[in-house]
Amino acid sequence: MKKSVKIVIITVLSILLVVVSAGCYAAISFQTAKEESESKLPKKNQNFTGDEQTSDKELTVMVVGNDSRDDDEDQGRSDTLMVAHYDGKTKQPKLISIMRDSYVTFPDGSQDKINAAYAYGGAQMTKDVLKTNFDLPINYYVVMDFKEFSDIIDELYPKGVTIDAEKDINLDGVDILKRKQTLHGNSLLQYARFRMDEEGDFGRIRRQQQVMDALVEQSKDLIPVWELPQVAGKMVGKIDTNVPTSLLIDLAKDFLSGKVKPLESLSVPVEGTWNFNDYTESGSVIELDEPKNAEAIKAFMKDK
Repeated sequence: MKKSVKIVIITVLSILLVVVSAGCYAAISFQTAKEESESKLPKKNQNFTGDEQTSDKELTVMVVGNDSRDDDEDQGRSDTLMVAHYDGKTKQPKLISIMRDSYVTFPDGSQDKINAAYAYGGAQMTKDVLKTNFDLPINYYVVMDFKEFSDIIDELYPKGVTIDAEKDINLDGVDILKRKQTLHGNSLLQYARFRMDEEGDFGRIRRQQQVMDALVEQSKDLIPVWELPQVAGKMVGKIDTNVPTSLLIDLAKDFLSGKVKPLESLSVPVEGTWNFNDYTESGSVIELDEPKNAEAIKAFMKDK
């Protein structure tokens, strides 16, 4: 065998060895960090049964955010409810934000605010309510509280997230001025959850969608690639979710590539399909036309 051919073979084998070693290191780092974080997190939704995916390229994930602080009068209720949809074929992410005071029908025929579903029956009950009212199929769930969200943002976006704040905000000791700026975990959280003004939940939903849009847009500027496996493992271990690890890795590849399309958003109830009602057993609620909102969701989820 010629010397030049031997050199080529040795070079190729060396490259393959490095790639395999790097892959093994990444897998081990991810799993080790994940297991370490999971050991500190009680899983509350192990009875969750998701709807079957219509395609291995499409998935719909229910995202529940809750405030687990002991002094919260709504302890156990979901503070934020979103449904994220991603089409891996078209690279199109979509986000549906559902207002927490939406007055909906529960599977047993009773009515209450949608944020009560998580307190009554966790992720499974919340999924069942979404199905009952909007015929919305859910494949997976993600549940996290405020502290986890803040920590995850700081881990993944160590340089912060650029936001053009739409107004001056003060919440939980955090002051944010109306201007373009870089926000870190806790400040970004307060910007997204503020609703103590005349707009209430309507303004908060808009800001949450603005934050999610920024996270998607700036996802290609995350931490260095070599740090990602360990950080991602730690992140996944901190949240309660049934999304398979292999699927999370596939999603990460798409978003880190920078090829994902801009986020499309929908707020529920949609315009012209709701009214305030202050005289229910649940207090002040948003009464909505369920069939019209179900139709709006169906149209939004379709490929364009």
